[in-house]
Amino acid sequence: MEIIRTVEWMKQVSREARAAERIIGFVPTMGALHEGHFSLIREAQKQCAPVVVSIFVNPKQFGPAEDFQKYPRTFEADQAALERLRVDYLFAPPPEEIYPKNFRTAVIVEGLSERLEGRSRPGHFRGVATVVLKLFEVVAPRFAYFGRKDAQQWRIIRQMAADLNLDTQIVACPIIREPDGLALSSRNRYLNESERRTATALYRSLDALRRAIDSGERDVTRLLAAMRRVLDAEAGVAVDYAEIADLETLEPAMSLRRPCLALIAAKVGATRLIDNALIEPEGDAIRVTI
Repeated sequence: MEIIRTVEWMKQVSREARAAERIIGFVPTMGALHEGHFSLIREAQKQCAPVVVSIFVNPKQFGPAEDFQKYPRTFEADQAALERLRVDYLFAPPPEEIYPKNFRTAVIVEGLSERLEGRSRPGHFRGVATVVLKLFEVVAPRFAYFGRKDAQQWRIIRQMAADLNLDTQIVACPIIREPDGLALSSRNRYLNESERRTATALYRSLDALRRAIDSGERDVTRLLAAMRRVLDAEAGVAVDYAEIADLETLEPAMSLRRPCLALIAAKVGATRLIDNALIEPEGDAIRVTI
């Protein structure tokens, strides 16, 4: 595996790969890698060669009161894991390579960035969209792989790619979970043993939604109530939002006649966690994917 530190070096590698008619797959990350990231890499390797993984803790997507300074940085362990997976290139630029002096440009995907996470974390998706577009321009991948756990992020990046006529196809991959349902996240390492047990309430809430839909419930208000009952029963969970949103607009869903997302954000102790389920009508039935 080759480690690339500069934009120009990465662009040269990409130009050579494309000139050889190779299909570049890209997995952007902030490091602290876990099985969720590895599943994206394996999916990329099925379709692409070479595969590029980036590690860049993006300062522009953290608010002033968020955890940028303490965000886990485990570069040596991440490098070893990527080598075991036989990743072709690791793009790990320093901040000044991505945001050089006098950097002034930002990307805003209007209408999708202001709700849910955007409401709770002002400016977050501006930082996400900006860095992802920059990475796409540098790596020039044919396919880029994102986990569905960050569902709003995936939706926004997909919109950005369509609006700007990017050549990169956005691939959404399934959420990877622990045996008890907790969605894998780099922030899970902040949880102590008790908080770790409490955090499964997010999954259990989504599972209650799924069971209600499987039993025939279609009323959005009652489905939201089923989710909240599970969350509110856990004293250690401070809910930021629990909503059912239209997949295309991210506005509150009035019915389940169109694809929707059930989305949760909550603090467990000092750690903010998110999770979601995809709700898809299939004829007279509705499929819920957690």
